[in-house]
Order: sequence, then structure tokens, then C-alpha cells
Amino acid sequence: MRVLIESIVMALDAVRANKLRSGLTLLSIAIGIFAIIGAGTAVTSLNTSVNGELASLGQNTFQIRRRPSIVLGSRDWIRYRNRKPIDFVQAREFKRRMESAEAVSVNDSEERLIVKANNLSTDPTVTVSGIDEGYFLCTNVTVDEGRELTAEDITLNRPVVIIGRDVAERLFPFSSPIGQQITIKGHRFTVIGLQKRRGAILGSSLDNIVYVPITLYQKYFAEIVSLTIYVKAPSKEALGFVIDEAIGVMRTIRNVKPGEDNNFEIETNESLAASFSSLTEYLTTFGFASGAIALIAAGVGIMNIMLVSVKERTREIGVRKAIGATRSNVMSQFVIEAVTLCQIGGIFGILLGLLGGLALSVAMGFQSVSVPLDWLVGSVVICTVLGVLFGSYPAWKAASLDPIEALRYE
Repeated sequence: MRVLIESIVMALDAVRANKLRSGLTLLSIAIGIFAIIGAGTAVTSLNTSVNGELASLGQNTFQIRRRPSIVLGSRDWIRYRNRKPIDFVQAREFKRRMESAEAVSVNDSEERLIVKANNLSTDPTVTVSGIDEGYFLCTNVTVDEGRELTAEDITLNRPVVIIGRDVAERLFPFSSPIGQQITIKGHRFTVIGLQKRRGAILGSSLDNIVYVPITLYQKYFAEIVSLTIYVKAPSKEALGFVIDEAIGVMRTIRNVKPGEDNNFEIETNESLAASFSSLTEYLTTFGFASGAIALIAAGVGIMNIMLVSVKERTREIGVRKAIGATRSNVMSQFVIEAVTLCQIGGIFGILLGLLGGLALSVAMGFQSVSVPLDWLVGSVVICTVLGVLFGSYPAWKAASLDPIEALRYE
């Protein structure tokens, strides 16, 4: 323990004695660890936030789309692009045939629209979503003021809407929006409900939205669309059976011949989470690769510092060996010094990485910020390994000095 403490103190003395050289080396280590921890914090927070949003859809809900929500690779994109869209006729027929489902909902959205009311207007960032009466049951999105859309609103094409909190605060800052008139693309609607606040994800607000009846959405907003169908099973245990039935019904409606692949996608919360995790792996790999490159450069700097330290302390090494220090004593001393230098840089890197990851998470509007404890432990281990690897050669060189020649060194 005494040798360990003395070695740590010597390492700190070396940092103080060569501030610029040591500072640049420690900065390299800090940058490497910053890249690793920053990417880890951002990815962990991103996955946690997305999984939380998916969980809000319910464990017994799945979606049917023309193509997957996440497509990786141009070849797959071309294949999915050539699929025929899911139109309203198909969606309505699917909804009629699905007997085992608790609820079925049809949905589509158009982004970057302007909503007006009185003399006020929103930025061109509002999402208009066409829905039917089953949407709120399938997605667990709730209305905390006013009422939800009904089947009569859909069939009678009533010009009514439900708006998000951001839209309400922008257009009706001093009054209740219920019963008020808004205008979208020149079409007037009456506000009948206010969505409960949902927050943001990936930097996009989930409250900057307007819900309109799907029939009016197709009439006023959609030109060529492929609808999304939400299906809710009666229970989690019945989910598999309902998915099988949905596949059979959709294959029949879309005229998929026996032996042919489905020309639509079934997405559950688990499959969406898995697809998203595969996407975030690229960010993790990039962060780790960037950090690894910086750490290798830092390791070379550590070796340089230790070699200079060995040269400057040649007489000290000679004295130690002359009074009985063994080769292993000298080697362990210099290896501990190298590890200490790496850990100092690693601590700064961890702090910077946590701050950077948290800042990015907040800026992106993640609903929860998660600190990857396994990445923190891994960073400490990496710094230790880095010190051992790049400190071993200088330590071996110090331990190999002849004590007599070392004592004669000027």
C-alpha cells in the first residue's frame, strides 16, 4: 500500500513538473473517454426514451404499415417503396373483418403545417394527424379536456379537431380552446378536445399536433398516402392470435398469393425497439471508434511521458536498486504511475462525457436521461489497461537499468 501511495504521489508530481506536456496527454485521454461516455449516455437516454414512448402504446398493440418504420440500406428502401400503399378502402375493409381485435384504428399524418386562430398563427411545424374513433384506445393517447372523436364524427365528416398543448398555448394563450375555431389550409374546424401533455422525443414535440377525422384528412390534406393501421388485442396473451388473424386478413385484402411474401409490415413494440436499437448501434460504434483513436494517441503520449520520466530519474532508480529495490518493485512503480496518469485523464473525460451526454439528451427532448453505469465502469477499466499497456515498456526499461551505470548518470 505504501508503494502504491508513493507511486501515485510521484505521478502527480510528474504532472505538476511538466504541466504542458502532461496536460496535452491527459487532454487526449479525456477526449477519448468523453467520446465514449458521451455516446453511451446519449444512446442510453435515447433508447430509454423511445422504449418509454413505445410502452405507452400498450403491450398488446401492434401496427400495420406498407414499409417498416426504420429502413436501413438503399436496397431495402427500393423494395419497400415499390409496394402498393394501404389505402382507406383496404383499411376500412380490414377494420370490418377483424373480429378478434379489441380495437382497430386508421391513421396518417402530414407535417410542417400552419394553424391559425383569430389573429394568431403557429410556426409551420404543426403535425396534422388523421384518426378515427379507435385511435385513443389503441395508442393510450388521452384527452384531458373536452371529448374524443366519435364514430359519428368520422362518418358524418364533422369539422372537429383535438389539439395538442403547444398549439393551444400558441393560439389561445388567455382562454380555453374548447369550442373555438381554427383554420388549417383554409379549412375551418371547431376544437372539441385538448390532448394531455406528452412531452417531446428526438427533439420533436408530441404536443405540437392537431387531430382531425380521417375522412376529412383524406379530403383536405392527403393526396397519395399509405395509411397506418393500429390494432389492439384484448390481452397480451391474445396478441399472437390477433397478429395471425391480421396477417391473413391483410393478405386476402391485398391479394397476396400463397407462397409470396407479405407486401406489408407487422410491427410490435418489441420489433420497433429492436429495430431502433440496431440503428443506435451505429452511433455507439462511431463514439467508441472515435474514442479508441484518441486513446491510442493518448497512450503514445503516456509512453513518451514515462520514457522522459525514466531518463530524468535515472539516478533515483540507481539509488533504489542499490538499496535493495527489485526489478518488480521498479516496474510496478512506473506502471502505477502510468495508470494514475490515465485515470486522471479518464476522470475528466467521464465528467465531460456525462455533461455532454446530458446536454444532448436535454436538447433532444428525451423524456428521461440515463447514465450508463456499465460504460462508466468500462471507462475505468480502459484507462487502467491503457496505463498498463503503454506504461509497461518504460517500466521495463527502468527496471533493466544497471544500478552502477544509473548512479553515474548525470
